[in-house]
Amino acid sequence: MKNFDYIRPASISDAIDAAAEPGAAYLAAGTNLLDLMKGGVTRPDRLVDITRLPGLDRIEWLPDGGVRIGAMVRNADLAHDVDFARGFPAVAEALLSGASAQLRNAATVGGNLLQRTRCAYFYDTASACNKREPGTGCDARDGENRLHAVLGWSEGCIATHPSDFCVPLVALDSVAEIEGRSGKREIALEALHRLPGDTPERESVLEPGDLIVALRLPAEARGFSAHARYLKVRERTSYAFAVASAAAALRIEQGVIRDARLALGGVAAKPWRARAAEQYLAGRQGDAVSFFHAAEAALADARPSGNNGFKIELARRIIVRALTLAAAGTPARLPALPASHFSSVSGALHVA
Repeated sequence: MKNFDYIRPASISDAIDAAAEPGAAYLAAGTNLLDLMKGGVTRPDRLVDITRLPGLDRIEWLPDGGVRIGAMVRNADLAHDVDFARGFPAVAEALLSGASAQLRNAATVGGNLLQRTRCAYFYDTASACNKREPGTGCDARDGENRLHAVLGWSEGCIATHPSDFCVPLVALDSVAEIEGRSGKREIALEALHRLPGDTPERESVLEPGDLIVALRLPAEARGFSAHARYLKVRERTSYAFAVASAAAALRIEQGVIRDARLALGGVAAKPWRARAAEQYLAGRQGDAVSFFHAAEAALADARPSGNNGFKIELARRIIVRALTLAAAGTPARLPALPASHFSSVSGALHVA
């Protein structure tokens, strides 16, 4: 591992000043960053430790019914917060489907948003990777690419974003609060991550020194709590990233879908909001025919980036299944295997 400077600032403003310097990186739990450093994939000159910054580890309920989640809140703490799981069940289910219990106990919600792709060519420093070294090429294009993107990819990069947590957050219109050299600002999480285009090395809209300090879920998102699910298909049931996933949330009145939210994971370089499918579902019956056509709309622009055409049909089926589960109602107990299509409804206390 390359030698680096280590700084533990006392305030957010000090952290921003330190991290704005070239070659600097923020350190929270480090569950992804430290692996990248040990493998020589990322070689920062300076680590800015934000774990002791005050006020970033709180879950705060807002007067309007929304919730503000500090960037240093641990994944497990958020998922197991009973009030949060009751209000935003698909988010809790997504959190508990990711990584292992040990990692969820350490990982932070802010770090989860910015984790790097798990593309094997990105991790292999002997391979060409435009994301790691701009201009070198993309060995994944002609390599092992069955798990790569089918939406929004470019000739320069076909990697996917690995987060489960981000998928329902995007579906439910969450907002990231950011502090940086230019002050405070907010950005919809849907707009935080960038598609690769000609600059796959730029994965988000964050500028040097920008720090995500919190996430906010709006009060309106709680209106979907009775019909919200997250479904994830993976190559093994636990400790694996999604081949494809879907977060589905419905507001149903007298058997008619009044509002729908749908986002996909594992199919693009960012969590993918399926707005065409949402628009199709509004005002329709929550039945198999409607869900089939919604899935068609969601994947209308999909195309293989290699030997992964199967992911398009897989994603369609995941959408139909996730919508079917959501329409049936959020279970009173979290499934024993969260987000798995193999799970039963028995398991840990969830919303009851």
